[in-house]
Amino acid sequence: MDRKHRPQVGGDDHRRQPFLAFFPRSLDDPGLGRSSMKGVFEISGTSRYDDLITERYHFPRIYLGVAERFLGDWILYRETGSDGGRKAYVAVARVERIDPDPNDASLFYARFADFLELDHAVPYRDREGRFAERFLRELPVSVAGRALRGRSVREIDAADFVAIVDGGLKRTLDPINAIRLELEPRLLDPATEELILQPLTERRIEQMLVNRKIRDAAFRGLVLDAYDSTCAVTGLRIVNGGGKAEAQAAHIWSVGDGGPDEVQNGIALSATAHWLFDRHLISLDECFGLLVSHNKVPSELRQLFPSAGKPIRLPRDPRLHPRPEYSARHRERFAGG
Repeated sequence: MDRKHRPQVGGDDHRRQPFLAFFPRSLDDPGLGRSSMKGVFEISGTSRYDDLITERYHFPRIYLGVAERFLGDWILYRETGSDGGRKAYVAVARVERIDPDPNDASLFYARFADFLELDHAVPYRDREGRFAERFLRELPVSVAGRALRGRSVREIDAADFVAIVDGGLKRTLDPINAIRLELEPRLLDPATEELILQPLTERRIEQMLVNRKIRDAAFRGLVLDAYDSTCAVTGLRIVNGGGKAEAQAAHIWSVGDGGPDEVQNGIALSATAHWLFDRHLISLDECFGLLVSHNKVPSELRQLFPSAGKPIRLPRDPRLHPRPEYSARHRERFAGG
C-alpha cells in the first residue's frame, strides 16, 4: 500500500528491543496453562523494514520465538499512531511460514496467506477507554504506551482476537448490507448461511476468514466505498432501491492467481467492463489510463470508455488507488491490438 495511514510498509523501530518489564508471562508458564493464542504484528508509515503486509512482515531475531508460535495460525495487523496512523487493527492474515532474510542473518520474514482487510479499522481502545488487548487492560493506563515499545510482535488472547475481527467485519455481516454485498440468504450456499447464523466463537471466526463468499463481501464493500459505487471506466453510478450498486468489485490481480483481498487490488466496474477486464480485453497503463483491445472490443462499447490517455475515475483518496504492481501484473496479459 505504501500509505501513511494505511501502510504496506509496517512496524517501526520499536521492533528493535522489547520493553521487558511489561511482557506478560509466556504461554509456557505452567501457572497460566495452555490456551489458544493468536498474534498482533504492528505496522506504521515509518519503518526501515522490508514489509509488504499482504505477503510478508520483516522482523529482527529477538521476535523469532514469539512469531513461530503463530505458524499456521492468524495474526492481526495493528496500525500504530506513528506518522498519523490510526492506532487501530486494520487487517488479518494467516502465517504460512517464517524464512530467514538471505541478506541479513539477524532478520526474518513471516510469510502470509489469506490476507484480508477488515471492513473498518477497529480502535485499540473503545469509547470508554478500554483496551482491546488483555495485557494492556491489566496495566495502569499511564504505562500502557511504554508497554507497547518493543512489542511489535506479540500474542493476543483468542477471545480478544475474536472480538476484534468480529468488530472489524460488522458492516459486512450486518443484515442491512446483505443485498448490497450479495449476502442475501437466497444467494448463499447452506454452509455459508449456517456459518453467518452461528454464535460468536473462535472456530466461527476462523471459518469466516477462509469463506470465499464472506471474503468477497468484505472486499466488495471496501472497493465500492472507495469508488463511491461508480464504475471507474464508464463513470456510471446506478444503485437500486435495495442499495445494490450496478458496479461490481473486480480484482486486478486475480485471487485465483494469488491476488490479495485488499482495496488496492480492487477496481469498481460495471458488469460489462468487469467481464472485459477479467478477460484482459481492457487494462490499465502506468498512469491508470485505459488500454483497450480495439480489434476485440465492439465500437459501441468503446464509446462509453474514456478517450485514449485519459485516466479512469479513481478514488479521491490516493491511498486507495490501485497498486502499480497489481496493475502491471494485469497489463502483462493484456490482449492488445
